[in-house]
Amino acid sequence: MDPIDKQILFHLQNQARMSMTELGKCVNLSQPAVTERVKRMEEKGIIEQYRTIISNEKTGKHTTAYMLFRTSDCHAFLDFVQTSPHVIECHRISGEHNYLMKVITESNRSLEEFGNSCDKYGTYSILIVMSTPVEYKNPIFSLDDISSPDLL
Repeated sequence: MDPIDKQILFHLQNQARMSMTELGKCVNLSQPAVTERVKRMEEKGIIEQYRTIISNEKTGKHTTAYMLFRTSDCHAFLDFVQTSPHVIECHRISGEHNYLMKVITESNRSLEEFGNSCDKYGTYSILIVMSTPVEYKNPIFSLDDISSPDLL
């Protein structure tokens, strides 16, 4: 990955729907040249997918929580989690718990009901999100990273 690829990623992470013509202007390349670079990064798996970020509040999902979960039956638990519409992230972690889940529900009551449905899989702690001072940060590139030799 060269500095131009990093600039492309910087712009796409902030606006994935940007046209290739507009992206080319941002990085001083022609539309065909920037399209080829994006295609190459997609083929190499550098760009895995494009996503839409949906407002939970505006779609009736008012409660966000994290659950620290301990289970001895990981396969059954993971089958349950993968089919649950409330679980939007699940990570295997080290320490006294096996998993960390991010859960979004309509209300505290529906979060409690979800917790009750988890009882048969193990024990857990629920941490309800009070507010979100940092909603979302792009984890990979910033303007400072573009010029960093470590990412070349």
